[in-house]
Amino acid sequence: MGVTIFTMTHKKFPAPQDPVYMPLQVGRACAEDCGYAGDNTGDNISDKNCYYGELTGVYWVWKNVRTTGYVGVCHYRRYFCTEEGRIFNEKDYLSVLKDYDIITSKRLKLNFSYYDGYAGDYNISDLDATGEVIRRMYPGYYDTFERLVHGNGTYFGNMMVTDKALYDEYAQWLFSIFDEVEKKIDPSGYDDYHKRVFGFISEFLLYVWVQVKGLKVYECKVGMTTEKYETRQMKERLAAYFRQGDIDGAKAYFLRVLEKRPDVLMEASDITGELKLSMQVIAVCGLERETYGTSVLDRIRDFDALMRYFARLNEIVNDCAAVGREAGGALGSYGESGQDKLQRENADHSGEDRCCLREDERRFLRENQVSDIAIEASARLFLVDEGELQRVAEQIKRSR
Repeated sequence: MGVTIFTMTHKKFPAPQDPVYMPLQVGRACAEDCGYAGDNTGDNISDKNCYYGELTGVYWVWKNVRTTGYVGVCHYRRYFCTEEGRIFNEKDYLSVLKDYDIITSKRLKLNFSYYDGYAGDYNISDLDATGEVIRRMYPGYYDTFERLVHGNGTYFGNMMVTDKALYDEYAQWLFSIFDEVEKKIDPSGYDDYHKRVFGFISEFLLYVWVQVKGLKVYECKVGMTTEKYETRQMKERLAAYFRQGDIDGAKAYFLRVLEKRPDVLMEASDITGELKLSMQVIAVCGLERETYGTSVLDRIRDFDALMRYFARLNEIVNDCAAVGREAGGALGSYGESGQDKLQRENADHSGEDRCCLREDERRFLRENQVSDIAIEASARLFLVDEGELQRVAEQIKRSR
């Protein structure tokens, strides 16, 4: 069987030359023609693109593509790829699909439940309405929906590749649910980003459907060919604030954008991690100025240099935390008598005075006058236990 991957886009882009990829313009009914096949022909919901996002293309493939082969969905800047970053070709897809039912993006592991995350960024009543429709229409899916919605996993991007029959089964299930949800919610008053409610929820519903079906899933790395426009624009604006030494302005701007576009911090958007590092710059420099009257931003104002500074600091702190975890694991791996426990506690205590840093790491901390505040903030990225966090932070401070 052959493979056709529909590359969903709303703009012109440098399409892969591999013929396995076919550009499909989504929302074509409401936009200028980009010169690609559009989702506004045949049986379509192209005019709902503002609410459905790339799902208008998913619908079009379901209703209008006739094949017994494999079909898939990717984006104009997101593609399934090897671990080394090479975009999949037809041979790669066929090789995987010999042994798996479906290819999806790698599951995101959230630091909170999907439900709580959705409630923080979107209108939770929309997700509740979806759950109620599933309970009524597909009761066999409801227990899994409830369990997973309060878990911390989801797929992203509405990216998948499978045989056309299974694709059609999924699409029929998904759009029958949304046909009913449309009758219960009204996103017309949302801003342009939050209007895409069906696109957002469908990412999670693919996870639910796959779990209930018991499919053998190949969770594939997703590569980005270009940085998201919103991400690039945000970094440029933050760079301007940093050049001016304006921490308050940078913080206010970041919060305004985050309120409208909470997705900017997702790995799929912040592919370099520089927006998260910018958050660290803002938080650390704000506390440093409040405490010391000065901050690292008074010494370094170039955006790239700030990124290198905080990335290096995080690398040092993470290395030190890893050394502590390894030592703790070795010490705690045996059954403990009272004497064993005493010896372990003494070993733990003596370990606090041992340096966990290399000379080049100590030199970086000294030469850059890295503050206690910056060290503690970095440690919070890697350590949850407060006691362990303070132990590692104090060890690094003493080792400078």
